[in-house]
Amino acid sequence: LGLAADQVLIAATAELDNPDYRRNAGDRCFFCKQELFGKLGELAAQLEGVVICDGANASDVGDHRPGMRAAQEAEVRSPLLEADLSKDEIRLLAQAAGLELWDKPQSACLASRIPYNSEVTAEKLQQVETAEAYLRSLGFRQLRVRHHGDLARIELPAAELSRLVANGLREQVTARFRELGFLFTTLDLAGFHSGSMNAMLKGDDDA
Repeated sequence: LGLAADQVLIAATAELDNPDYRRNAGDRCFFCKQELFGKLGELAAQLEGVVICDGANASDVGDHRPGMRAAQEAEVRSPLLEADLSKDEIRLLAQAAGLELWDKPQSACLASRIPYNSEVTAEKLQQVETAEAYLRSLGFRQLRVRHHGDLARIELPAAELSRLVANGLREQVTARFRELGFLFTTLDLAGFHSGSMNAMLKGDDDA
């Protein structure tokens, strides 16, 4: 099976069908990536000379990333990591190449907004996705909405914390989040921190 240069194949994954993924223990990411790489492997088997690659880079080393173990088991290549490029270096190279997304805010799986050992459900993921889209519509770029049941915890860069509570935005956000099912909305004074839920693992090293 050949593949044209402009042809896109979509691998439909079903992470939520896996109870090991839904239970959301410290190794959730492993089962997510295992599903993804498994489906990509099925597509790759139909093509000639295909190598599956991911975007892992040097900045990911040492962080809690069980998905990297799934990549190793599936023999997935990580070109950026193999080149020892950090996130900052990748952004500089992308900017030099004229790529418009060179400064795109970092993102992560929506499930990472749900505390470990709290079940991942489609409803929770939809709440988070819609809440974050709403904040972006207000002009915020780097953000997270952490799902704590009836409570939403908003993380923003420290420099933007004051903007959320000014000019009536606090009331707007609170009202919109209540519509989404959050009875309480809080602003994390520590500011934005990627992977902040990992603090709950307390030394768990199943990455």
